[in-house]
Amino acid sequence: MTTPAFHEAPRLFDDDEAVPVPMAGKLPSYIADHRKRLRTRFMEGGATAMPDYELLELVLFRSIPRQDVKPLARVLLETFGDLNRVVTAPAARLLMVKGVGEAVVQDLKILEAVAQRMMRARVMHRPVLSSWDALLDYCHTAMAHRETEQFRVLYLDRKNVLIADEEQARGTVDHVPVYPREVMKRALELNASAVILVHNHPSGDPTPSQSDISMTVQVQDAGQALGVTLHDHLIIGKGQELSFRAAGYL
Repeated sequence: MTTPAFHEAPRLFDDDEAVPVPMAGKLPSYIADHRKRLRTRFMEGGATAMPDYELLELVLFRSIPRQDVKPLARVLLETFGDLNRVVTAPAARLLMVKGVGEAVVQDLKILEAVAQRMMRARVMHRPVLSSWDALLDYCHTAMAHRETEQFRVLYLDRKNVLIADEEQARGTVDHVPVYPREVMKRALELNASAVILVHNHPSGDPTPSQSDISMTVQVQDAGQALGVTLHDHLIIGKGQELSFRAAGYL
Protein backbone atom coordinates (compact mmCIF):
# COMPACT_ATOMS: atom_id res chain seq x y z
CA MET A 1 0.00 0.00 0.00
CA THR A 2 1.46 3.37 -1.02
CA THR A 3 1.20 6.47 1.12
CA PRO A 4 -0.65 9.29 -0.64
CA ALA A 5 1.37 12.33 -1.55
CA PHE A 6 0.80 15.52 0.40
CA HIS A 7 1.28 18.91 -1.19
CA GLU A 8 2.05 21.79 1.08
CA ALA A 9 1.27 25.45 0.86
CA PRO A 10 4.16 27.87 0.42
CA ARG A 11 2.74 30.22 3.08
CA LEU A 12 1.11 29.65 6.45
CA PHE A 13 -1.92 31.93 6.45
CA ASP A 14 -4.14 33.69 3.95
CA ASP A 15 -7.71 34.39 4.97
CA ASP A 16 -9.30 31.09 5.99
CA GLU A 17 -6.53 28.80 4.79
CA ALA A 18 -3.04 28.84 3.38
CA VAL A 19 -2.60 29.68 -0.28
CA PRO A 20 -3.33 26.45 -2.19
CA VAL A 21 -0.77 24.72 -4.35
CA PRO A 22 -2.05 24.62 -7.93
CA MET A 23 -3.67 21.24 -8.51
CA ALA A 24 -5.63 19.62 -11.26
CA GLY A 25 -9.31 19.55 -10.40
CA LYS A 26 -11.29 20.73 -7.41
CA LEU A 27 -11.02 19.65 -3.78
CA PRO A 28 -13.35 16.63 -3.51
CA SER A 29 -16.55 17.50 -1.69
CA TYR A 30 -16.10 14.72 0.86
CA ILE A 31 -12.82 16.29 2.00
CA ALA A 32 -14.32 19.79 2.14
CA ASP A 33 -17.33 18.46 4.06
CA HIS A 34 -15.08 16.56 6.48
CA ARG A 35 -13.05 19.69 7.21
CA LYS A 36 -16.19 21.73 7.74
CA ARG A 37 -17.61 19.12 10.14
CA LEU A 38 -14.39 18.98 12.19
CA ARG A 39 -14.18 22.76 12.45
CA THR A 40 -17.83 22.99 13.48
CA ARG A 41 -17.43 20.28 16.13
CA PHE A 42 -14.37 22.05 17.51
CA MET A 43 -16.01 25.46 17.66
CA GLU A 44 -19.24 24.15 19.18
CA GLY A 45 -17.88 21.53 21.57
CA GLY A 46 -14.21 22.32 22.04
CA ALA A 47 -11.33 19.86 22.01
CA THR A 48 -12.42 17.69 24.93
CA ALA A 49 -14.35 15.13 22.90
CA MET A 50 -11.97 15.13 19.93
CA PRO A 51 -9.30 12.42 19.62
CA ASP A 52 -5.70 13.45 19.04
CA TYR A 53 -5.71 12.61 15.34
CA GLU A 54 -8.63 15.01 14.73
CA LEU A 55 -6.92 17.84 16.59
CA LEU A 56 -3.82 17.17 14.54
CA GLU A 57 -5.94 17.25 11.39
CA LEU A 58 -7.18 20.71 12.34
CA VAL A 59 -3.58 21.90 12.55
CA LEU A 60 -2.66 20.25 9.26
CA PHE A 61 -5.60 21.83 7.41
CA ARG A 62 -3.60 25.05 7.08
CA SER A 63 -0.33 23.34 6.24
CA ILE A 64 -1.87 21.13 3.57
CA PRO A 65 -4.99 22.94 2.36
CA ARG A 66 -5.97 20.79 -0.62
CA GLN A 67 -5.49 17.18 0.47
CA ASP A 68 -6.99 14.65 2.86
CA VAL A 69 -4.70 14.96 5.90
CA LYS A 70 -6.23 12.21 8.04
CA PRO A 71 -3.72 9.57 6.80
CA LEU A 72 -0.79 11.86 7.60
CA ALA A 73 -2.19 12.69 11.04
CA ARG A 74 -2.42 8.98 11.83
CA VAL A 75 1.08 8.27 10.49
CA LEU A 76 2.54 11.05 12.65
CA LEU A 77 0.83 9.71 15.77
CA GLU A 78 1.94 6.15 15.01
CA THR A 79 5.51 7.33 14.39
CA PHE A 80 5.93 9.47 17.50
CA GLY A 81 3.44 7.94 19.92
CA ASP A 82 1.11 10.78 20.91
CA LEU A 83 0.21 14.37 20.12
CA ASN A 84 2.76 15.84 22.54
CA ARG A 85 5.58 13.92 20.91
CA VAL A 86 4.45 14.94 17.43
CA VAL A 87 4.43 18.64 18.32
CA THR A 88 7.76 18.52 20.17
CA ALA A 89 9.58 16.21 17.75
CA PRO A 90 12.76 17.65 16.23
CA ALA A 91 12.29 19.18 12.79
CA ALA A 92 14.77 16.76 11.24
CA ARG A 93 12.79 13.75 12.45
CA LEU A 94 9.48 15.24 11.33
CA LEU A 95 10.88 15.76 7.84
CA MET A 96 11.72 12.06 7.67
CA VAL A 97 7.99 11.25 7.66
CA LYS A 98 6.64 10.97 4.12
CA GLY A 99 4.25 13.81 3.44
CA VAL A 100 5.83 16.22 5.92
CA GLY A 101 7.48 19.31 4.51
CA GLU A 102 8.52 22.72 5.73
CA ALA A 103 4.96 24.07 6.10
CA VAL A 104 3.93 21.21 8.41
CA VAL A 105 7.10 21.53 10.48
CA GLN A 106 6.69 25.29 10.81
CA ASP A 107 3.07 25.01 11.94
CA LEU A 108 3.90 22.33 14.51
CA LYS A 109 6.83 24.33 15.86
CA ILE A 110 4.63 27.44 16.14
CA LEU A 111 2.11 25.35 18.08
CA GLU A 112 4.89 24.10 20.37
CA ALA A 113 6.19 27.62 20.98
CA VAL A 114 2.71 28.94 21.80
CA ALA A 115 2.07 26.09 24.26
CA GLN A 116 5.38 26.69 26.03
CA ARG A 117 4.85 30.46 26.12
CA MET A 118 1.41 30.04 27.69
CA MET A 119 2.64 27.59 30.34
CA ARG A 120 5.62 29.83 31.11
CA ALA A 121 3.32 32.83 31.62
CA ARG A 122 1.60 30.94 34.46
CA VAL A 123 4.79 30.77 36.53
CA MET A 124 6.97 33.76 35.66
CA HIS A 125 7.03 36.55 38.25
CA ARG A 126 4.91 34.54 40.66
CA PRO A 127 5.81 32.90 43.99
CA VAL A 128 7.03 29.40 43.20
CA LEU A 129 5.54 27.73 46.26
CA SER A 130 2.01 28.91 45.43
CA SER A 131 2.30 27.89 41.76
CA TRP A 132 4.27 24.65 42.14
CA ASP A 133 1.87 22.53 40.08
CA ALA A 134 1.95 25.10 37.29
CA LEU A 135 5.74 25.07 37.43
CA LEU A 136 5.80 21.28 37.05
CA ASP A 137 3.35 21.51 34.15
CA TYR A 138 5.58 24.05 32.45
CA CYS A 139 8.70 21.92 32.94
CA HIS A 140 6.96 18.88 31.48
CA THR A 141 5.65 20.88 28.52
CA ALA A 142 9.07 22.34 27.77
CA MET A 143 11.28 19.33 28.45
CA ALA A 144 9.56 15.97 28.88
CA HIS A 145 9.60 14.95 25.22
CA ARG A 146 13.04 16.18 24.23
CA GLU A 147 15.34 13.55 22.76
CA THR A 148 18.47 15.02 24.34
CA GLU A 149 19.15 16.35 27.81
CA GLN A 150 18.56 20.01 28.57
CA PHE A 151 19.59 21.78 31.77
CA ARG A 152 17.62 24.83 32.95
CA VAL A 153 18.04 27.06 35.98
CA LEU A 154 15.13 28.87 37.61
CA TYR A 155 16.25 31.96 39.53
CA LEU A 156 14.19 33.25 42.48
CA ASP A 157 14.25 36.49 44.45
CA ARG A 158 14.03 36.85 48.24
CA LYS A 159 10.26 36.28 48.14
CA ASN A 160 10.70 33.09 46.08
CA VAL A 161 9.24 34.81 43.04
CA LEU A 162 10.54 33.38 39.76
CA ILE A 163 12.51 36.16 38.10
CA ALA A 164 14.31 34.23 35.35
CA ASP A 165 14.15 30.87 33.60
CA GLU A 166 17.24 30.17 31.53
CA GLU A 167 18.69 27.27 29.61
CA GLN A 168 22.20 26.66 30.88
CA ALA A 169 23.26 23.80 28.61
CA ARG A 170 22.22 21.08 26.19
CA GLY A 171 23.76 17.67 25.91
CA THR A 172 23.37 14.19 24.50
CA VAL A 173 20.74 11.52 25.14
CA ASP A 174 22.20 10.77 28.57
CA HIS A 175 24.50 13.63 29.58
CA VAL A 176 24.52 17.39 29.79
CA PRO A 177 27.53 19.43 30.96
CA VAL A 178 26.78 21.64 33.97
CA TYR A 179 29.14 24.22 35.45
CA PRO A 180 28.23 25.25 39.04
CA ARG A 181 30.39 28.36 38.74
CA GLU A 182 28.34 29.60 35.77
CA VAL A 183 25.07 28.92 37.61
CA MET A 184 26.19 30.98 40.58
CA LYS A 185 27.73 33.72 38.45
CA ARG A 186 24.39 34.21 36.75
CA ALA A 187 22.55 34.14 40.09
CA LEU A 188 24.71 37.02 41.31
CA GLU A 189 24.10 38.96 38.08
CA LEU A 190 20.35 38.61 38.57
CA ASN A 191 20.57 39.32 42.30
CA ALA A 192 18.82 35.99 42.87
CA SER A 193 18.53 34.57 46.37
CA ALA A 194 17.73 31.01 45.37
CA VAL A 195 17.75 28.65 42.40
CA ILE A 196 15.93 25.54 41.26
CA LEU A 197 17.76 23.22 38.88
CA VAL A 198 15.75 21.37 36.23
CA HIS A 199 16.83 18.85 33.64
CA ASN A 200 15.19 16.08 31.66
CA HIS A 201 15.94 12.41 31.17
CA PRO A 202 15.07 11.44 27.57
CA SER A 203 14.84 7.79 28.69
CA GLY A 204 11.71 8.77 30.61
CA ASP A 205 13.08 7.48 33.94
CA PRO A 206 13.68 10.40 36.32
CA THR A 207 15.91 8.40 38.68
CA PRO A 208 19.04 10.50 39.30
CA SER A 209 22.42 9.21 38.19
CA GLN A 210 25.49 9.47 40.38
CA SER A 211 26.70 12.35 38.23
CA ASP A 212 23.34 14.11 38.78
CA ILE A 213 23.77 13.77 42.53
CA SER A 214 27.42 14.91 42.48
CA MET A 215 26.64 17.94 40.34
CA THR A 216 23.77 18.92 42.64
CA VAL A 217 26.06 18.79 45.68
CA GLN A 218 28.60 20.99 43.87
CA VAL A 219 25.94 23.58 43.03
CA GLN A 220 24.65 23.50 46.61
CA ASP A 221 28.16 23.99 48.03
CA ALA A 222 28.89 26.85 45.64
CA GLY A 223 25.59 28.49 46.57
CA GLN A 224 26.23 28.23 50.29
CA ALA A 225 29.53 30.07 49.86
CA LEU A 226 27.72 32.92 48.09
CA GLY A 227 24.48 33.05 50.05
CA VAL A 228 22.36 31.53 47.25
CA THR A 229 20.02 28.72 48.31
CA LEU A 230 19.44 25.62 46.20
CA HIS A 231 15.74 24.98 46.73
CA ASP A 232 15.44 21.86 44.61
CA HIS A 233 16.64 19.90 41.62
CA LEU A 234 13.88 18.50 39.41
CA ILE A 235 14.45 15.68 36.95
CA ILE A 236 11.72 15.56 34.33
CA GLY A 237 10.79 12.19 32.85
CA LYS A 238 7.92 11.23 30.59
CA GLY A 239 4.79 11.62 32.68
CA GLN A 240 6.59 11.92 36.02
CA GLU A 241 9.28 13.93 37.75
CA LEU A 242 11.65 13.50 40.67
CA SER A 243 12.28 16.20 43.28
CA PHE A 244 15.66 15.96 45.00
CA ARG A 245 14.12 17.70 48.02
CA ALA A 246 11.19 15.30 48.29
CA ALA A 247 13.37 12.26 47.64
CA GLY A 248 15.79 13.18 50.42
CA TYR A 249 18.80 14.08 48.28
CA LEU A 250 18.75 17.67 49.62
